[in-house]
Amino acid sequence: MMASSASSSVILGNKRRMLMIEFLQMKNGRAELRDIVEYIAEKEGNTDRKHRKSVYVSLMQTHIPKLEREGVVAFERGVITLLQVPDNVTLYMEVVQRNDISWSTFYAGLSVIFLVTALWFGNLLLVFASLTYLIVAIFQRMKMYRILQPRDSKKGRNTRRNGR
Repeated sequence: MMASSASSSVILGNKRRMLMIEFLQMKNGRAELRDIVEYIAEKEGNTDRKHRKSVYVSLMQTHIPKLEREGVVAFERGVITLLQVPDNVTLYMEVVQRNDISWSTFYAGLSVIFLVTALWFGNLLLVFASLTYLIVAIFQRMKMYRILQPRDSKKGRNTRRNGR
């Protein structure tokens, strides 16, 4: 269970790692590095040579080694193979564009609208239902926030708590 939690924060903690996993899933778990670089550069909106090189270097020096250490991917001779994706990662890999809102935020907002409407009409059943959805949306948002937190900040908090 602990490894799964570590893998999810490693993957979800960086947009390029998420895009790499997304691309590998679309390609049945296996793709050449140059195709992944092209995909990420395109998703980031900049496909010029300098940016592609930046993507390549960051994948080679940071992202692929991290994912290999976690047992998520294997890299050999320019080909990346997806070994496993923790279940909770697939659940939280919602693709939210720069100007979009997350599902949990959307449902929280919708719950507030229904709550105001329920209060306006004095409908206690709708008040209860909208408060229930609001609470669920808040818990979902908190859970996603915990998963998306970088691993280092969690280690630092635990170290301070233990007095080390």
